[in-house]
Amino acid sequence: MEQLVLEFAAPEPPRLANFLPGRNVELIAALTRFATGEAGETGFLLWGAPGAGKTHLLQAATALAADAGAGTRFYAGPDALLADNDCPGRGLVLIDRVDTADPAAMGRIFTLYNALKQHGGRMLAASRAPLARLPLREDLRTRLGWGLVYEVLALTDDEKTAALIAYAAERGFRLSAEVINYLLRHGRRDMRTLMATLGALDRLSLAAKRPVTVPLLKLWLQRQAPSVQAASPGEDH
Repeated sequence: MEQLVLEFAAPEPPRLANFLPGRNVELIAALTRFATGEAGETGFLLWGAPGAGKTHLLQAATALAADAGAGTRFYAGPDALLADNDCPGRGLVLIDRVDTADPAAMGRIFTLYNALKQHGGRMLAASRAPLARLPLREDLRTRLGWGLVYEVLALTDDEKTAALIAYAAERGFRLSAEVINYLLRHGRRDMRTLMATLGALDRLSLAAKRPVTVPLLKLWLQRQAPSVQAASPGEDH
């Protein structure tokens, strides 16, 4: 019988300090200056593939700006912005998944951008598509292109491997190359899912009193199969 295992290591909140930069060192430096108000720009657009870490970066920028004393408002998507009738035209406004905006949301974002520019505020937006292919009306796309635009580059497999080994070491267990290779071949490859999987494997290992091995990983994946099939894929962070 598996023993009950309490989760002592709560997930860390998204911060720039716990984002693995990989090839995004220049982006992180620019985002730090923008979030703290040092960049002198109104807009900043992040774009990249799902799972690259865009949502993590938006949430980390929110925390950084708040720590610097700026008013912030984070929206998980354009629909959330439309539902907020009290969005300020000042401070830092962050909008995830801006590429999903419908015509009404596009109009709201356009008006908000102009207000932020007038009052010295800032807008940080994230998209899965590059600026030139954003499915937005032209005047809004132009405004988003006035500021800084960076692609968030996903970690390479070597970078992911190093990150997973380091995370496992922090939790106190050894992660073999066989487990990593199997996980990268058969699981979702975004870092948020990979880290969550390692956390779950660690708990299962303690409960079953078995080391983290490929057979244990297969067992965990089999248990997750129904819920994975029923769930819709998320963003990244």
